[in-house]
Amino acid sequence: GKVHAVDGVSFRLHHGETLGLVGESGSGKSTLGKSIMRLVEPTSGSIAVNGTELAGLTRRQLLPFRKTVQMVFQDPYSSLNPRIPTGKIVAEALKVHDLSTAAQREDRVAEIFAKVGLRRSDMRKYPNEFSGGQRQRIGIARALILKPDLIIADEAVSALDVSVQAQVINLLMDLQADLGLSYLFIAHDLSVVAQICNRIAVMYMGEIVEIAHRQDLYKTPLHPYTQSLLAAIPVSTPAKRRKRERLLSGVLPSPTNPPSGCRFHTRCPMAQDRCKVDRPKLQDAAPGHTVACWFSG
Repeated sequence: GKVHAVDGVSFRLHHGETLGLVGESGSGKSTLGKSIMRLVEPTSGSIAVNGTELAGLTRRQLLPFRKTVQMVFQDPYSSLNPRIPTGKIVAEALKVHDLSTAAQREDRVAEIFAKVGLRRSDMRKYPNEFSGGQRQRIGIARALILKPDLIIADEAVSALDVSVQAQVINLLMDLQADLGLSYLFIAHDLSVVAQICNRIAVMYMGEIVEIAHRQDLYKTPLHPYTQSLLAAIPVSTPAKRRKRERLLSGVLPSPTNPPSGCRFHTRCPMAQDRCKVDRPKLQDAAPGHTVACWFSG
């Protein structure tokens, strides 16, 4: 069967905002980010950035768009070419878009390296000479070099140690304040998402099941799946007990043969007969808070 990795997803991302995209592994988060970048070709639908429709554009027509949207990839080890010095890796986009001379490119890369906490001398080093956190800084520098409006951060800190995660998150927040960037921040660590994101969208089996402001989502989650995600966050105080009824049982259904109706009903403690037949759509439950559930709240 066919896998609809992203199915009927719709959202808006505002200028200067960080939208978190969370969900368990295989829910379609990375595919969604790569579809926006046109690294994965969507079979249908619309992708609009700053009013420009991207779906259907040729490779040549997409070139100006590449200056507007950039991506930080999940793995800081495999996303950098080990045979090229890091300065040339970051400068490559300037060369492709013919934005500067060779001398100007070097100065521009040195400026970006300084912004992400690296030295000018680091430009001559190869990726294997850096730690994981430093490599992710190089990935961020590569994304920043064209001065984009939007950066898609695909699990940008998941491969890093906790202390390094904090450094990279603080770096992203500082850069956003300085440059007015927008982020689509893909993650499954809800504690990280709570620190950096303004709004959060929750995905399950290729669909968005809830979107809300950060405070609303953590204080009053409405979808049973969101409640279970929050209940699964480890607690620092053993005396604090989780509500066991919010913890999920069962296994994730096959994406090649998803359940009819609500895709979550096979694992949902609130499921009723209607959930097995009718597929819920995102509906306003409160100002700025939408949920796809027949019996939420």
